[in-house]
Amino acid sequence: MAKHLLQRLLGPVTLALLALTFWFGLWVTPPDKVQGNLARLVYVHPSVAWVALYVSFGTATIASVLYLWTRTRSMVMDRVAHCAMELSVLFIVLTLITGSIWGRPTWGVWWAWDARLTSTAILGVLALGYLALRRANDDPALRARRSAVFAILAAINVPIIHFSVDWWKTLHQGATVFGEGRHLKIHGLMAGTLLISFVGFTLLFFWLLRARYRLEVQRDALTTATLDDALATRRREGAMQ
Repeated sequence: MAKHLLQRLLGPVTLALLALTFWFGLWVTPPDKVQGNLARLVYVHPSVAWVALYVSFGTATIASVLYLWTRTRSMVMDRVAHCAMELSVLFIVLTLITGSIWGRPTWGVWWAWDARLTSTAILGVLALGYLALRRANDDPALRARRSAVFAILAAINVPIIHFSVDWWKTLHQGATVFGEGRHLKIHGLMAGTLLISFVGFTLLFFWLLRARYRLEVQRDALTTATLDDALATRRREGAMQ
C-alpha cells in the first residue's frame, strides 16, 4: 500500500518541486553581483548535469554490473540499464544546451573545446553508442551482456569529467556549491532553491525512468506475443501441408 502511494505521489511531488525551482529561481532569489540574472541558470544547469552524469549514467552502470553478476542477473536489470541510458542521453543534451546558453555571454562563444565540455560530449557519444549496440543484437542475452560491458567501460569517462576542472586549465568554472574545505559557496535562499532544484530534477529522472520502464515491458510483451503468433501460424501451415 505504501509503495503504491509513493509511486502515485512521485509525479505530483516532482512537478511541485520543479515549479518551486522555477518560481524561486526566476522571481524570488536575488540576481548575482557579478553575472546578474544570468546566474539564475545555476538552478537548472548543475542539477541537470548531476542527473546526466551521476544519477542516470550511474543507474545504468549499476544495473549493468548487477546484470553481469550471476546472483542478480535478470532482464529487469537489463531493462533498467537500457532505459536509464536513454534518459542519460536526454539529460546530457540538456546539460550541453544549458551550458552553452550560460557560456555564450560569459565566455563569448557558444562552444569551446574545453576539457569538461569535450569530455561531457564524449560521454553523450558513448551513450548513443550503447543504444546503437543494443540495436545491433537480436539475441536478448547476448545484447544484454555486451551492452552491460560497454556501459561499465563508458562509465570510466564520468570521473574524468568530474575532475577535469582540477586536472586541466579550463574555461569551465570549478565547483559551484562547495569550495575548498567543503565550505558552501551559496547560502540562504539561493542554497535552498538549489537544493530544491537538485531534488526536483532527481525525482524527475526516476519518474521518467518508471514510465520508460513500463513502456519497455509492454514492448517486450508485445514482441513475445507477436513471435508466438508467428510460430503458431507456421505450425498450422506445416500441419496443413
